[in-house]
Amino acid sequence: MKEIFYQASLPRSGSTLLQNILGQNPDFYVTPTSGVLELVFGARFNFDNSPEFKAQDNEEMLSGFRAFCSEGVKGFFNAITDKHYIVDKSRGWGVYYDFLNFYQEKPKVICMVRDLRDVFCSLEKQHRKAQSTSNGITNDAEMVGTTTAKRVDMWSNSQPVGLAIDRLQQVLLENHPILFVRYEDLTKNPQAELDKIYDYLDVPKHKHNFKEVKQITEEDDSVYGTSGDHKIREDVKALPSNYDEILGKQTAENIKRAYPWFYETFGYA
Repeated sequence: MKEIFYQASLPRSGSTLLQNILGQNPDFYVTPTSGVLELVFGARFNFDNSPEFKAQDNEEMLSGFRAFCSEGVKGFFNAITDKHYIVDKSRGWGVYYDFLNFYQEKPKVICMVRDLRDVFCSLEKQHRKAQSTSNGITNDAEMVGTTTAKRVDMWSNSQPVGLAIDRLQQVLLENHPILFVRYEDLTKNPQAELDKIYDYLDVPKHKHNFKEVKQITEEDDSVYGTSGDHKIREDVKALPSNYDEILGKQTAENIKRAYPWFYETFGYA
């Protein structure tokens, strides 16, 4: 019987890195950005809106739908891997914990977080590197996205960052048993953080090689635009922050002031 775990992390917070570290464990199958949540979402929409289900006994249909979701997800992974543990990565698993819990009892979800100044800094770096293509962020004629400060404002009120931050705030409000892992802690003391993850998942620990983390997850980054860099460095190590330099001190300070609940909850200075 497979055990399916989930990862629902902030953008640019090391979610791909964590997947590939866990993938060193021969008992683990790890996904890139996954569409499995969309499959069960689609099933839920049709279950809610199909008159054929509405016309039958509600409790009976609900029981069948619960089994459909549970066995469908298991069947999906049974078809693509024979490994015992699965870690499925999608940003929505955390905020839709109750739906997940509807068909999988007491699911375990990991959420990577990172200083939001570094999250926005990473996006700005990606934007600056992608000048050979039109990415729809900057519109000179309408003076949209023409400065770093304007782009930070756009990202904070749209996908992927704005939505992810909204979802994180809701997850904290609902107080689900989710394990939060700070990117900074993972890169400074990776084995200790992995041990915490294994304890949370209640599976045997594994000794990882943090000097050579091979990339095993593959996805076409062009699908996601400038936020879609899912390439990792092989050597896991802490790198100095340079958000003041990239974003400017005023913009960096504005980010911290805009999200006091985040900085208080996760202990960022």
